[in-house]
Amino acid sequence: MDMSSINPILLLASLIVAATPLLLAALGELVVEKAGVLNLGVEGMMITGAICGFAIAVNTGSPVLGLVAAAVGGAALSLLFAVLTQFALANQVASGLALTLFGLGLSALIGQGYQGIKPPAFPEFDIPLLSEIPVLGPILFTQDFVVYLAFFLTLGTWAVLKYTRVGLILRAVGENHDAAHALGYKVVRIRVLAILFGGACAGLGGAYISLIRVPQWTEGMTAGIGWIALALVVFASWKPWRVLLGACLFGGVNVLQLNLQAAGIAIPVEILAMSPYVITILVLVIMSADRSGAPASLGRSFHASQ
Repeated sequence: MDMSSINPILLLASLIVAATPLLLAALGELVVEKAGVLNLGVEGMMITGAICGFAIAVNTGSPVLGLVAAAVGGAALSLLFAVLTQFALANQVASGLALTLFGLGLSALIGQGYQGIKPPAFPEFDIPLLSEIPVLGPILFTQDFVVYLAFFLTLGTWAVLKYTRVGLILRAVGENHDAAHALGYKVVRIRVLAILFGGACAGLGGAYISLIRVPQWTEGMTAGIGWIALALVVFASWKPWRVLLGACLFGGVNVLQLNLQAAGIAIPVEILAMSPYVITILVLVIMSADRSGAPASLGRSFHASQ
């Protein structure tokens, strides 16, 4: 066992990379659930975004177009969920599970010709002067631009939900859709837009894995991150900053267990591999003592004639 091989600066920088796809997916799902919709199809939207982004990036040579395609792919799959649940009034839990299964199968079909191919690399995104700061520079200011997008998205989501009219309407729909409808708000339209936003964020999170974090295409490469994102939203009490902390926790434990494996620590690999999920769940359960943030209409279908 050689613990000296673990570089703490590199470890913390890798933590942020590991947290980014989870943060993107969880923020999208948080907005969806704030609108009163429970979408269990996050895993399916992430893996669809991963292959859509990978395929477009490989064929065009542009990783940025790949990210755009991933957001569109995730949003397109979420539109199917929106049609089923908001217009056909199908059960949200069953529809979400079906969406995940459909996304996993669709991505495996599309990705058959892309295994073993390396996607185009993202350009360096070091922030001048700040990246030269000792310790903090390599950790915070030498990341790719998607990392900064995820952090700004966290800030923007928090600000919109807390301080804007749009956020107030979204929360009103999630708390009592009948009262919101009586006030003249288009409940179905608002929920569909929230679902599309959640799908786009999940698609971006999936593409981040296949284009930046790995980067390669492997069937089922999201490896349960979509399910962790769902749990994270609930255990974080529907608060964006708690989602950020939870994502960093999962990313940190995940990166740490990989480094411990590389250092040859005498713990079975299977236990190390499961540790990010177990520790994340335990800590987030402790964080979830305040469950007051749950939208009152979460998971309930709405019809104007009711």
